[in-house]
Amino acid sequence: MKYEEIPSDMFIKNRARLAVSLPENSLAVLHSADLPWRSADGTMPFIQDSDLFYLTGIDQEETILLLCPGHPDPGLREVLFVRETSDLIAIWEGHKVTLEEATKISGIRNVQWTTEFDAVFRRMARIKDTIFLNHNEHARSGSPVNFTLDDRFRQSCQGRYPDHRYARLAPLLHRLRIEKSAEEIALTQRACDITGKGFARILGFVRPGVREYEIEAELLHEFVRHGSRGFAYQPIIASGANANVLHYITNDQVCQDGDLILLDVAAEYANYNSDLTRTIPVNGKFTPRQRAVYEAVLRILRLCIEKLIVPGKHFKKEFHPEMARALEEELIALGLLDAEVVAAERAQEDLPEEKRAYRKYMMHGVSHSLGIDVHDVTPAEAVFVENMIVTVEPGIYLPEEGFGIRLENDILVRQSGNIDLMASIPIEPDEIEALMAGIS
Repeated sequence: MKYEEIPSDMFIKNRARLAVSLPENSLAVLHSADLPWRSADGTMPFIQDSDLFYLTGIDQEETILLLCPGHPDPGLREVLFVRETSDLIAIWEGHKVTLEEATKISGIRNVQWTTEFDAVFRRMARIKDTIFLNHNEHARSGSPVNFTLDDRFRQSCQGRYPDHRYARLAPLLHRLRIEKSAEEIALTQRACDITGKGFARILGFVRPGVREYEIEAELLHEFVRHGSRGFAYQPIIASGANANVLHYITNDQVCQDGDLILLDVAAEYANYNSDLTRTIPVNGKFTPRQRAVYEAVLRILRLCIEKLIVPGKHFKKEFHPEMARALEEELIALGLLDAEVVAAERAQEDLPEEKRAYRKYMMHGVSHSLGIDVHDVTPAEAVFVENMIVTVEPGIYLPEEGFGIRLENDILVRQSGNIDLMASIPIEPDEIEALMAGIS
């Protein structure tokens, strides 16, 4: 792995938190991600299943975790299965974790080869009534059913053990993963710091005439050289009017003098992700109009970080409407909304947010949980909680004027005051202009 070894204590604590949520007469099974096939005999880079990594730290395919916290034999309360290696595998694929290495990484004493799983599981299932199985239950997931190893195992397990009770593991893990440990916060901070290095690099590189993909290449270079696998998500390098396409990923246009570039790009580190957005002028200088819109977005970002995001507040029902009312005032000041129209809408308390006039200029959410997944899992009715890491990403999009502006930082939610994990990454327009001009 490119990243430094993570102490096993982190994974031991994560499993302990899950174990107390499982009924005594139950067991739970989690599988690694598949090695993703591309076409013919080619594969794409392997990315570990988030839940399995959260509980074990094993970053390798063909891995299974079996948890049985109420088992009378302490040695069978958690069993890890990893792929058996060989001299041939070592020649063709390189090193795979040994049983001893898996124990060191995960803190699990009972580690066996994956070929032993069926026999162990059969013995465990005989003495337990409930089997907890995992599935991707992210609210925005579009993954097909029976696609992952967890999904395929569910189908076979329910066929072989039809008289057992089955339960969902995902809701338990969603509740656990929303609050980040000190170790997880440190890993996310490392990802944010690497992202900052990439942003600093491109401030001295961007100029009229460069292509969007050249900027992408500069960022990737900087991320990888600091121990990242690369981008946390598909990078958005959107110059000019491209910024009004929220998920623009073509990244092939020439950056023109006088335009802005919206950069939604970030690094991952040790499977933990950051999520950054900055908007900078191609020629190093904001026009008065661009600066006015930029500063409006920046004020909204700061308002969210400093006042609106607090533990206990509901994402959609409380936080987003509060942010939207402030954004409406900024849009009125920019001459984009009519004050009387806004007042009339506010008088309609039951008017849905998506029907309000401001949505023409800012049509997406402003915050999501961040962690092993970029859009990290949360309970169904998510509220901000202590030690949750979230993004703050307001924007204003002006297709008629040929530009859009979005700014985004990652914060650690604290009752005593939120901590901006990207506070060291330049965001003030004057600082952006100075750095692009080579003035330190």
